[in-house]
Amino acid sequence: MNLKKLIRNVPDFPKEGIQFKDITTLLKDGKGFKESVRKMAEPWRDKKIDKVAAIEARGFIFGAPIAEQLGAGLVLIRKKCKLPAKTLTVKYELEYGEDTLEMHEDSIAEGDNVLIVDDLLATGGTVAASIELIKSAGAEIAGLSFLIELKGLNGRDMLGGYPIDTLIGYEGV
Repeated sequence: MNLKKLIRNVPDFPKEGIQFKDITTLLKDGKGFKESVRKMAEPWRDKKIDKVAAIEARGFIFGAPIAEQLGAGLVLIRKKCKLPAKTLTVKYELEYGEDTLEMHEDSIAEGDNVLIVDDLLATGGTVAASIELIKSAGAEIAGLSFLIELKGLNGRDMLGGYPIDTLIGYEGV
């Protein structure tokens, strides 16, 4: 199945010059969604993953079924002030400012083997912050799994050489 054909390109969204990769067209296709989850989970089946850390918000869509397929727990990485219990926090730089990510302090145990999941790898900033957050809990990063990679933005360069699997690559930005 050609999953790339199920992703809609929306020119000039959210601003002029951006070619937005709209995954809602893949998500509405039951077979395509099922196949994308299966393929994203496949490289990690024999890696003894304890937790899947899904990055807000579209990472949740893929993280939950991948965690289920791997028999792993699910950890939510969220924007600031979205989680009700005590959190671990990391601040990180954006192109025009700063942002904060959090996860529950008790969601990952020291030594857990964690797979980070998101829909898109672009510049790598959010994922790098997620790695920092997970490592602050004493866990190990097993790898990173993405549906889409925008290769022209060189996001891999920020991610410290961890194993990375992406299903669909776009050369441009």
